[in-house]
Amino acid sequence: MGENMLFLRSNENDKMQLKRTIGYFDGVNFIIGAIVGAGIFVSPTGVLKYSLLNVGVALSIWSACGVISLMGALCYAELGTALPLSGGEYSHIKRALGSLPAFIFIWTAMFTKPASNATRALLFAEYATQPFYGICPAPELLKKCLALTVLWSLGILNGRSVKMATWVQTVFTVLKMMALSVISIGGIVLLVRGRKENLHSFKSNIVSIFVLVNNFLNYILSEEMINPSRNIPLTVMTAIPAVTLFYLLVNISYLTVLTPKEIVSSVAVAVTWADRVIPSVAWVIPLSVAASIFGALNSSMFTLGRLSYAGSQSGHLPVLISMLNVHYWTPAPAMIFSTIIASIFIIPADLITLTNYFGFSVWLMIGLTCASLIVLRYREPNLQRPYKVFLPVAFAMVAVSLFLVLAPIVWSPKVQYIYALLFMLGGLLVYLPFVHFKLHFDFVDKITCYLQLLLEVSPAGGKYE
Repeated sequence: MGENMLFLRSNENDKMQLKRTIGYFDGVNFIIGAIVGAGIFVSPTGVLKYSLLNVGVALSIWSACGVISLMGALCYAELGTALPLSGGEYSHIKRALGSLPAFIFIWTAMFTKPASNATRALLFAEYATQPFYGICPAPELLKKCLALTVLWSLGILNGRSVKMATWVQTVFTVLKMMALSVISIGGIVLLVRGRKENLHSFKSNIVSIFVLVNNFLNYILSEEMINPSRNIPLTVMTAIPAVTLFYLLVNISYLTVLTPKEIVSSVAVAVTWADRVIPSVAWVIPLSVAASIFGALNSSMFTLGRLSYAGSQSGHLPVLISMLNVHYWTPAPAMIFSTIIASIFIIPADLITLTNYFGFSVWLMIGLTCASLIVLRYREPNLQRPYKVFLPVAFAMVAVSLFLVLAPIVWSPKVQYIYALLFMLGGLLVYLPFVHFKLHFDFVDKITCYLQLLLEVSPAGGKYE
């Protein structure tokens, strides 16, 4: 950063870096935790609604989305094993397409991803407080205070210990899978007892189900996973079938107990299911949804900290963010930075609403990432790739991404899309002076040194005491 940067020293052999402490089982838990949030408890409503209550069409949509998700996961698996770096999409775009596209990615992500975490925290607060207020809505102030408490608790946890973060992820993954097991087993029991009146409309499509694979894999695991060339593909091939099986059984259970019209009219399908099947303990389901959201939030915050860390290492964010705590060797400043931004989104709800118009940017970055895979195949043919995806899959993902970027803009044009695009391009106003021309102010070094001492952090690769 400058001459005033501190390198805390003990001896020449102790170098600060992220540790490879995440094993195969932890990786599976992180992936399942990232995939399974609140969606499986509520999303059948939206799918059925937009398929005009046609169960066959709805399950076909889930199936098509599952195929797309699997294709994307395979592309990301190749990139993650070939380039095991923190930062996921950001690091791959920077390697293949250059500094500017990577900066636009991180500039946009620093707005959309913390907003997503804020949304999860508020949703957790809503489900966690619902059992105590019955049919009455919980106070907004209470939900926001609880959301902030959860955000900062997880931010501090992830900033102090990777092992504790993985332990929490394991516990809440087990809890959410237990909740899904209750729903799945309940449906199987009803089927065995002869409850089949709703099955005729979907039995021929029973194997078609969607699993939403969020590509957190490379953010979280690449640089901190033990033996990534083996474990990254293995965790994908374990987690995706496991979630697919549970999603299949849960949807069968929903459609065994409820009709498509009842599912569409339900705000939370799992809660409605519980009221019918286990009314005496139906309150368990909202708490289970909260636990599921909590696990997804923990995974997402872990992810965002690594993205901030990678961006700072590349000079796209302040250097302090890429420093590691000298006691725990964790990216504590990155976690604090991302948690502060997420906290800002919780206070005025209107800010989160704005992020709805950035959906196209997510698919734009996925498309650029898959394009990066294609570029690297031709530019760096000798790059060691422990796993290689069938190249047409990457081309197909680029095409799908382009379609999903343009479709909402063309079919339902709104001025907010222009604002979102202008915000993304507005990153150039920061990139040109501070990254390209390396404009620097001396007082920033002094602030950095002060915060280093306060937070007890040191540059990665430096020495610690």
